[in-house]
Amino acid sequence: MSDFLSAFSIQSWLESCPQGYLDSTEYGHRPGEKESEAMLDNEDFLEQEIRTTVQLVLGERAALAASSGLINLAPDDPSRMFLATQTLDEARHVEIFTQRLYDLGVKKSDLDGTLANYGNPNLVKFAEVLLEKIDKGDFVAGVVGQNIVLEGMAFSVFEMMHATNEIANPKFAHTLSGTIADERRHVGFGENRIGSLLQAQPEKKPEIQKMQQEMTAHMLAVFSDSFAESEEVIQEVQTSADPDAGPAMYQGVDLNTADSEEMEAVLSNTVIGEFKTRLARIGLEYLPPAA
Repeated sequence: MSDFLSAFSIQSWLESCPQGYLDSTEYGHRPGEKESEAMLDNEDFLEQEIRTTVQLVLGERAALAASSGLINLAPDDPSRMFLATQTLDEARHVEIFTQRLYDLGVKKSDLDGTLANYGNPNLVKFAEVLLEKIDKGDFVAGVVGQNIVLEGMAFSVFEMMHATNEIANPKFAHTLSGTIADERRHVGFGENRIGSLLQAQPEKKPEIQKMQQEMTAHMLAVFSDSFAESEEVIQEVQTSADPDAGPAMYQGVDLNTADSEEMEAVLSNTVIGEFKTRLARIGLEYLPPAA
């Protein structure tokens, strides 16, 4: 328990996050950095980036609601302390991705309309499955859904987006770097805290695995929708890309040459593979979406 207290304490968070990898950043990126001019000048590319960023805002809003709701459900002070830091992390994520929408030209007065217009209905359903567990006061299911499923998905999505933007759009890549570091900590908490609680409550496993199954189905539907919507933009960006820029590698796939189906497959397979590994560590079996 002493290692748990140390690794997930507020002091550890202060040293690693605001005093660590976020030091001297503004909205998660280096001061003065701007979005790619090539992207801002391309109407189709710009719209796709707005659509993508909307999903990030909505996903992080769900994470913020989940982590804040879990604080008072936590069975011990160390868990409450960590979840308090995670709540601030998620609030920061909402803020930085909302700021990115403004940087992309969305007016503050149009924010709600933009979120409603581009928000994916399957992402809303994904969040509803998770938040229902928290509303019912189920701490164990809530942490699995939040820190294993939602955060595990976000971790892989952010890594893939980082690979795509590292050369093409350093400002956004730097923003993603900090969120990836945050998600790594959040997933670590889920794995370290929930295993022992599940051992004490084995009767909860079927219900939690069903929740994971439902969330995974909605997640894969979001991926399918997103890559189908971006297929033409992906082709356009690849055609106009600098041939000397080098590859953008993710899980052995060059995202600068892969088509939308290949990208969807590598992301889906990566996330599901991570789910299987992390769920097994806490004593759960991964369930694929129902046919």
